[in-house]
Amino acid sequence: MVAKSVEKSQTGSASKSRLRLWIRLLRVSRFIEVEIRDRLRLRFDVTLPRFDVMAALYRHPKGMMMSKLSRFLMVSNGNVTGIVDRLVKDGLVIRSQPDGDRRSWIIRLTTAGTTAFEEMAAAHETWINELLQRLSPEEAEIVHANLGKLIDSETILDE
Repeated sequence: MVAKSVEKSQTGSASKSRLRLWIRLLRVSRFIEVEIRDRLRLRFDVTLPRFDVMAALYRHPKGMMMSKLSRFLMVSNGNVTGIVDRLVKDGLVIRSQPDGDRRSWIIRLTTAGTTAFEEMAAAHETWINELLQRLSPEEAEIVHANLGKLIDSETILDE
């Protein structure tokens, strides 16, 4: 009887620890996201979703099908379409159709888009480094590795 009570207490404690972790992850993530959104808007007059689309396309220089881009960003095709429309209008992205398929679009950065993204990405890296500076490089690696245990990074985040 005592063993079951101890086991249940340990399970409850583990559950509470994981719940606290989840809440902390959310708070840290939201804090960083708000900061990055503000900084991108103020310095580059760009939204975080536009930055995210450009980042995905930068990682795929030959371009991405619109449906793959949506899956990669974990948003609907409709959300991506509006962002891509504005990026095309600004000359940062181009659309092309694969041979023989008039229903599909391949999206890729233009030269101007690549240049603009590289400038934004350099600032973004500096900002993230600044926001996470309380962690040593070794601590950052440990947190990264531990969070990697929670998801299949290749299929979800395509790291």
